[in-house]
Amino acid sequence: MKSSLIRSLAEVEEIEIKPERKMYSATPEEILSGATSDIYFVRTHEILSRMGLADTVATAEVFCRRDGVFAGIEEVVNLLSDKDVEIWALPEGKPMQSKEVVLRIKGPYGEFGVYETPLLGLLASSSGWATAAREVKDASPDKPVLCFGARHIHPAVAPVMERAAVVGGCDGASCILAAKLVGRKPQGTIPHAMILIIGDTVKAAQAYNELMPPDAPRTVLVDTFKDEAEESVRVAEALGDELNGVRLDTPGERGGVTIDLVKEIRARLDQKGFRHVQIFVSGGLTPERIRNLSEAGADAFGVGSYISAACPIDMTLDLKEINGSPITKRGRIPGLADNKRLVKMK
Repeated sequence: MKSSLIRSLAEVEEIEIKPERKMYSATPEEILSGATSDIYFVRTHEILSRMGLADTVATAEVFCRRDGVFAGIEEVVNLLSDKDVEIWALPEGKPMQSKEVVLRIKGPYGEFGVYETPLLGLLASSSGWATAAREVKDASPDKPVLCFGARHIHPAVAPVMERAAVVGGCDGASCILAAKLVGRKPQGTIPHAMILIIGDTVKAAQAYNELMPPDAPRTVLVDTFKDEAEESVRVAEALGDELNGVRLDTPGERGGVTIDLVKEIRARLDQKGFRHVQIFVSGGLTPERIRNLSEAGADAFGVGSYISAACPIDMTLDLKEINGSPITKRGRIPGLADNKRLVKMK
């Protein structure tokens, strides 16, 4: 059954924001209805309908404005799943080059024209996040990188962002819904809040070890109360072989996580016989910092703002054929682009 699509200005006027609405983010139903589209696409649909031209067969192509990792196409296909259109696109997670055509849609213009705004947004945001994730993963190809970015972004799109990060190369996500969307278990350690309330890092570590299921990794924050190196050894002595790792999240007010700090903790753990304990680092990480900290001995990384704050990759949609004849606006080349990497999606 086709979703109800806004097709006229009169229908736009009928949209009401109810006083009891608790969140400002669009619901899936609102997106599918075209409520997040730019108004001029609704005006266009109404004009073409009145002129008997809404069913004109058009072919649109979308190209990207810079190199990156392509993501978001699954949502675009879902957006148009009940529309009478054909779709070709790059597979999700594939690299794309600036000005490359990444998506082609063919069908009656009235079936997809109103969706230009949301489909471009879906691709732009997800591709930007996936590209940033690929950059941090390339900085640590042989070591785990988790996405910790949900706290930096609106919760309505946090699952989309962390899912895109996994598409881009991250090994996991902390956001529950994001991890579920990619068929994985949410991953993370413990927060400072738990340690502060319990009052001692070792007691917190022991409680976690006792109360959490066996498959929950025993990775403990060690920067809450004491010197990180001292705390690392204390926790390792308390948990022994059951401790998987220690996490460093030293705030910038204390100098952040440094190369020398990682080296010292690695040396002190090794001296005490805890070579199995890994060092997990988070907090303001960039590809350059990950490379440097990895060389110093860090074993895994949690990346937040570098991924969540990534700029969207601008996507542009052009009509390239009308009723099978090449045509487009000035500055573009009429007719379909020759991109053999496009795969039939629908």
